[in-house]
Amino acid sequence: MRCCVCLFQQSLQCSPSKMAAGESNSRSSCLNLSNSGPLGNAPPSNSAHSSPASNGGSMGAVGGINRSAGNSNPQSGPENGGGAETAVRSTPSAQNPSRQSVGQSGATSGAASNMTATSSSSSSSASTASADASAAVPSLPSSPASVLVYREPVYNWQATKSTVKERFLYSDEVQIGPETVMTTLYTAKKYAVPALEAHCVEFLKKNLRADNAFMLLTQARLFDEPQLASLCLENIDKNTADALAAEGFTDIDLDTLVAVLERDTLGVREVRLFGAAVRWADAEAQRQQLQPTPENKRRVLGKALSLIRFPLMTIEEFAAGPAQSGILTDREVVSLFLHFTVNPKPHVEFIDRPRCCLRGKECSITRFSQVESRWGYSGTSDRIRFSVNRRIFVVGFGLYGSIHGPTDYQVNIQIIHTDSNTVLGQNDTGFSCDGTASTFRVMFKEPVEILPSVNYIACATLKGPDSHYGTKGMRKVTHEAPATGTKTCFTFCYAAGNNNGTSVEDGQIPEVIFYT
Repeated sequence: MRCCVCLFQQSLQCSPSKMAAGESNSRSSCLNLSNSGPLGNAPPSNSAHSSPASNGGSMGAVGGINRSAGNSNPQSGPENGGGAETAVRSTPSAQNPSRQSVGQSGATSGAASNMTATSSSSSSSASTASADASAAVPSLPSSPASVLVYREPVYNWQATKSTVKERFLYSDEVQIGPETVMTTLYTAKKYAVPALEAHCVEFLKKNLRADNAFMLLTQARLFDEPQLASLCLENIDKNTADALAAEGFTDIDLDTLVAVLERDTLGVREVRLFGAAVRWADAEAQRQQLQPTPENKRRVLGKALSLIRFPLMTIEEFAAGPAQSGILTDREVVSLFLHFTVNPKPHVEFIDRPRCCLRGKECSITRFSQVESRWGYSGTSDRIRFSVNRRIFVVGFGLYGSIHGPTDYQVNIQIIHTDSNTVLGQNDTGFSCDGTASTFRVMFKEPVEILPSVNYIACATLKGPDSHYGTKGMRKVTHEAPATGTKTCFTFCYAAGNNNGTSVEDGQIPEVIFYT
């Protein structure tokens, strides 16, 4: 079966009379893509039958025949009798048919069109040339007058066609599979077939999963498909751990790795991001034919290493992994250990802003109506039990600060699942207060999912001087979203056990910061 592109091209280039004359042997049997025009379109032609204009062969066959109708090359200038629109008239000669056939053969060989050339004189040299040529070339019947019309090149003619079928392709019924979708997308973009490109992108969207998100993200960036790239990034945000564990993760390029690590919306602990980056560095070192030494891993990671948020790790996570990897310098390790252990915390070269895999507006509720002075700390945790009526994500607490002026506190915050006594989220950090009765934000390293009608314990263990505390507490506090009117209702209860005295009525943990 001959390809549809070849048949289409042949139908444009070959007239029935020329095919009958045996001229089809001069055509290529298949489309030569190396000679294609811009965006893969067939190169435009100015002849009546879409064939390239040439008069070299014509002159060789015809000899010195003078063509009074003008040059057969449609692109020739006015001085040669040609132009953008040239009529070539044929005057058949019954007395000299061989001469007529020779002229016609030369014209079709030079310009690939059905025109005949008529001599303006009957010189002896021309007669000799025509007699010699007629012995080798069979006589062709005369053809009516032909008109050569110059057409402006249409480089992206396919863009004006709304369906695949109109682009000399088979039909709009596209069958795409996982093995062929990327090559089909490449071909559709190369040859400017937007409808087929849309089919490919839609297929990729429907088959996007955590285990192929990184591979598709790389391809989306390569093929300049921003919508597909955005969907891949959203999938990675929601399923970061699974996406990082996928086999295709280590095959991505450095720019894609950097684009992902820059995001504030990844839902995974920072120590797992570091482990994934080290796995990628191993693979990249092999691709660059380097030994996978710590120095070479740091080298291939480049900017990506600075995007790992080491301050968000616990001191145990940092000590067991990054501190012993050899990828960080001794100075970086020391500064990070100081960041974990001393107050006030020294500056580090790595980002300490928590990642939050949530979108939307941050919300908070306050459970006290009044603030009083002097709440002491002796190493015991302040705790309060709570539940909510709908699913939320808690990202931090608001805590009271010192009554003695600006002070630094060391603090550990936790959220504990009451029934299983499981710690769902925590952060061992610090905060600075200014001596006022305001609350000060202390954030978890990752959002903590809170399910409706389930009991949780909010816990804060502070080390520092006496602080302010809240009184006239409320058992139920409702937050209503201004835009949607959605209500989130918190119910607070006393948390028995090792409690520093916080209750529903008074104590610490005055605010809960969350996303819905």
